[in-house]
Amino acid sequence: MLFLLYTALAVFTVSYVIAKRGWFKGDVFVASSVLGCAALMVIFIAYPIGQSLMGAFRPEDGVWSLAASASSFWERGASERIWGLGCLNVSAPSRCGVAWNTLYLGLLTASGTVIMGTALALLAERHVRRDSAMQKPMQLLSMLPIITPPFVVGLGLILLFGRAGVVNQGLEYVFGIEPSRWFYGVLGVWIAQMFAFTPIAYMMMRGVVQGVSPSLEEAAQSLRANRAQTFYSVTLPLLKPGLANAFLVGFIESMADFGNPIIVGGQFNVLSTEIFFAIVGAQYDQGRAATLALILTGFALAVFAIQRAFLAKQNFTTLTGKGDAGLPSALPASVRRVVLGLATPWLIFTIVIYLFAFAGGFVKTWGRDYTLTLAHFKTAFDFEYGQFGMVWAGTAWNSLFTTTRLAAIASPITASLGLLIAWLLARTTFKGQGLFEFAALLAFAIPGTVLGVSYILAFNVPPIELTGTATIIVLCFMFRNLPVGVRAGTAAFKQMDKSLDEASLMLRGNTLQTLRYVVLPLLKPALIAALIYSFVRAMTTVSAVIFLVTAENELATTYIIGRAGNGDYGVALAYCTVLMLCMGAAIALIQLLVGERKLGRRVAAAASAPALTNTAGMT
Repeated sequence: MLFLLYTALAVFTVSYVIAKRGWFKGDVFVASSVLGCAALMVIFIAYPIGQSLMGAFRPEDGVWSLAASASSFWERGASERIWGLGCLNVSAPSRCGVAWNTLYLGLLTASGTVIMGTALALLAERHVRRDSAMQKPMQLLSMLPIITPPFVVGLGLILLFGRAGVVNQGLEYVFGIEPSRWFYGVLGVWIAQMFAFTPIAYMMMRGVVQGVSPSLEEAAQSLRANRAQTFYSVTLPLLKPGLANAFLVGFIESMADFGNPIIVGGQFNVLSTEIFFAIVGAQYDQGRAATLALILTGFALAVFAIQRAFLAKQNFTTLTGKGDAGLPSALPASVRRVVLGLATPWLIFTIVIYLFAFAGGFVKTWGRDYTLTLAHFKTAFDFEYGQFGMVWAGTAWNSLFTTTRLAAIASPITASLGLLIAWLLARTTFKGQGLFEFAALLAFAIPGTVLGVSYILAFNVPPIELTGTATIIVLCFMFRNLPVGVRAGTAAFKQMDKSLDEASLMLRGNTLQTLRYVVLPLLKPALIAALIYSFVRAMTTVSAVIFLVTAENELATTYIIGRAGNGDYGVALAYCTVLMLCMGAAIALIQLLVGERKLGRRVAAAASAPALTNTAGMT
């Protein structure tokens, strides 16, 4: 820890010196922020990942040379199992390589989550009134999958569509169709990922939809544009930053996902599962795992570059210093039908899946004895009053307390650091800015398993010896989830006029005051998204910390996996139920403490009056 303290002092000293020499416009805070964030990303992202990825070029005999390194990488990375296209052979079809499987699944999931997340955001902001009784239930159902441990959705889907699931049993009973494993594979993984990652897109898109200025829509309608023309020519183009960032996050999440492919993937292999088996399997080939991780990083970098090119030289500012008393335009009839047609079945399907998954915690033995019981909850969360007061007798209390404590430490730091980086990228200019942004995104492109192993390799020896401590788990939480805060903040800053910052500075407000009183209140949706996501993912992550936990620092997910591995699904699902209730309470507390962003607009309740929806009398 002394190394980190000396590093912090050195960064502050250098920042002060270069700011006084005129760099960063003489602003010590900006200089310290840029250099401090860069130092953190070098130490806790670039260095450990670099240590791990270097294994892709490490010769098996350990003797380094340019020819030997290139040959080792080619032998590991150019195999038929990675790049094979046998699935395109019509006469004798076989499996495609895992790289193509990963790319196809990532594009499919990213597209699906963006469409569904946008539909839910439009439904919440433009169709369901803010004072409607449906507002809170819809938000809860939309965000329910994100507060779920990763294998719960997979288990619920298996109970529905697995070989012994309700759907297959019903088809056999009604039509005599023999049960099969049709659900396992790309279809099952895609559906599971849609449930897991759509809430992320929803949270990001809802803030962007809120930020669209109603006055722009009213201006279009006053020029005789109908609702459909206004939506497609004004509203939808202003959603581009959110759409692009949600697509990027969905794509990277899909590629790095491990839990869903391992549960419902069947014979459909992806890079994340291949990396896991290369590390923990009988082969234990770190070189192969590093090569696969490097390919995965290349895919993420390519999509990141495409996203930057898509948004380059376009202006999406809708939040300025001027008042905006306009009313959001109602959705056109065609768009409303599409939104309802997509969102309603999705929400209903969500309820069905969770009912099946939660039922397992309340029955004695699923599949054999459906007697209702609370024995599983008693095993995990029993407490007794004894001679010395209350005793936490349940076997799960220690892991729950540890997970909550570490997540509560990591999430505010993660959200603050992510939004600070987004502000630096959006409001300042400095050399190496592109590399700075990529470094902030890099931890998301790497599978959690590889990041966990990288931390073990990098921080197992001095000068930074953290293995076996709670600190390394908190750091893994922070830098694994950092990109969501960065992307959510970036999308929000795209809509905010820089003149707001400049006006504060002209009135002699310093940078900290501008951030506190001008920028931060307008970033509440992005702050909520970053806080909720970082806390929930810290509570439910598996692959990133599976190698970092110890007996003293057991986490909820490792406890659940251990129970499930022993066949004790009742206790595992009972724990999942309690864990979700705790996270739901934490989300409500975060939203209460942060509050809603106030944009000085009229309440949406008045939008129900047709005469006020369109000042030109158009529909």
